[in-house]
Amino acid sequence: MSQSYLRPAIVAVFAVFAALLPYITGNIYYLHVATIIGVYWVLIATLNLLVGFTGQLSVGHVGLLAIGAYAFCLLAGPQGWNPFLALLAGGAICAVIGLLLGLPSLRLPGFYFAMATLAFGLIVSELALAEQWLTNGSVGMAAPSFPAPFDTPWGFYWLVLGIAAFVTWMTWNLARFMWGRAMVALRDSTVAASSVAVPIYLTKLLVFVFSGFTAGVAGGLYATSQSYITPDAFIVNLGIYFFVAIVIGGRGVIIGPFIGAAVLAAIPELVGPLAKYGSFFYGFILLVVVLVIPGGFGELIDRLAEKLRPAPRQATRIEPDLDRLRSAIGPRA
Repeated sequence: MSQSYLRPAIVAVFAVFAALLPYITGNIYYLHVATIIGVYWVLIATLNLLVGFTGQLSVGHVGLLAIGAYAFCLLAGPQGWNPFLALLAGGAICAVIGLLLGLPSLRLPGFYFAMATLAFGLIVSELALAEQWLTNGSVGMAAPSFPAPFDTPWGFYWLVLGIAAFVTWMTWNLARFMWGRAMVALRDSTVAASSVAVPIYLTKLLVFVFSGFTAGVAGGLYATSQSYITPDAFIVNLGIYFFVAIVIGGRGVIIGPFIGAAVLAAIPELVGPLAKYGSFFYGFILLVVVLVIPGGFGELIDRLAEKLRPAPRQATRIEPDLDRLRSAIGPRA
């Protein structure tokens, strides 16, 4: 089995498992964990385009997640908007904020851009706590649910699964065509990318705005999955978790960061009494991956594909019999 077939096979296995999960388990808690993984993936899928493909180190997307969550709760709650319209509006608000944030910060070098996004996440967290007239401060606010048939745990899981699949399809199409090549060229060498007429600043800005939109959508889904949100739900560690999921998944691939997101989201839920050591497990996994497989799970998949690939056939070399050829054509010549 070659690499070109292994990754689609892994994707197919994940897709079948995700589709059958509500029928496999009757445990609502496990279904909730799977839903959270799907919500995180809506954000991480496009953040992977920014971090893994264009090489921009953003650790402040938790701020956009918080804005999307509060926007959804305010619009679909007190304002009485349709939840689906409020979800899209929250994504649009975060896209505009991403545009305003990206216009100045994307001109900064990598480390300073990371610090700018980190500062943005901290500012949003503090504003959510301080602006009680808008967010209820530390008291928080209830998150509205979606209308039937998405008002049950199973229905909401199907909604998240559908949105996550659509976002994955969009990112996959962007990554495998001209935009994907432009982003990879930009990540590897801005000088080489500019020499072949890749719009450096515009590419980074569009990817950042796109990731901001999906972060806002993920925020609305996250609010509904939690039923109640407070500023404590959007700590900086969550933004670092998104970044770590991409690092251990492997840059420049789609399936790897999804595996990273699933592993890191499941750790606090599966270790039980050791949940308070969640940060330790995150750091330990990151250290092991960086030391053993620097390319992340994506590199591990490539290694597995290399081992499963059949050995190439040795070409058979035919040596001509020159003496017989001379004796055959000699008299005629």
